[in-house]
Amino acid sequence: MNDARPPVSCYIRTKNEARRIGDVVRAAKLAAREVIVVDSGSTDGTPDIAKEAGAVVHHVEWRGNGGQKRAAEDLCSYDWLLDLDADEVIQPELAQGIADLFKDGAEPKHSVYGLIQVHAVPYLEPWWNTDNIVKNKFYDRRQVRIPDHPAWDQLEVSKRTTPRIPGVMLHYMFSDIGDLVKKQERNMSRRAAGVKQKSKTSLALRIFFGFPVYFLKRYLLKGLFLKGVYGFAFSFTIAYGRWLKDVKLYERHLEAEHNARLALTEQEQRHA
Repeated sequence: MNDARPPVSCYIRTKNEARRIGDVVRAAKLAAREVIVVDSGSTDGTPDIAKEAGAVVHHVEWRGNGGQKRAAEDLCSYDWLLDLDADEVIQPELAQGIADLFKDGAEPKHSVYGLIQVHAVPYLEPWWNTDNIVKNKFYDRRQVRIPDHPAWDQLEVSKRTTPRIPGVMLHYMFSDIGDLVKKQERNMSRRAAGVKQKSKTSLALRIFFGFPVYFLKRYLLKGLFLKGVYGFAFSFTIAYGRWLKDVKLYERHLEAEHNARLALTEQEQRHA
């Protein structure tokens, strides 16, 4: 029997994502013939939940943010790929929008498409029209690939030039603000370890003065002031994560200077 779903592979990176992975896989199966989960060592039952929901699960040791996605790309059977995080649940209209690109056996006209991401926050209705983010997450791997990078894991294609598929995906990015703080700390540690270093002076200025800018950019420009107390708390936590990245980059300078002093001391002791 022919599969009516389009010739699309969806891939998802996981590690201890039991909270949401079943919903993510089941929703992805509406839009993709194949759902691949690349797990890097979950201990909470994530692989079993994903398999039960209909995914093919592979264990791949962590290769970095971009490297893990590259591994997932290579495991997919189809060239058109849907890149989902383990907390992104696509909605039926988006699944239909993807299917429409392949109508009557056609190939999509563009190599990359943007998907609209909506925050699904705890205890409240999703923020449908506030702080929506466009992510380039549907693409032809014959034309473009995720960079094999320890920190960066997004397609190097401008979101301003890519067409958007109708519909949205709900982003269940945190279970409470404490969980969001932990995610910010983990993610920013990875990014700071893998991105190009900035000057020590510019980082010092960012540490002293950057936080209000990061906060107001999200709170005012993205409209989160419309979301009351929780919008304030969310904006503050996101700004904290961005500020924390600056601090961690600054610490790289301190570490390098410390190691240089130790090396000099050892050299002086050998020649004493």
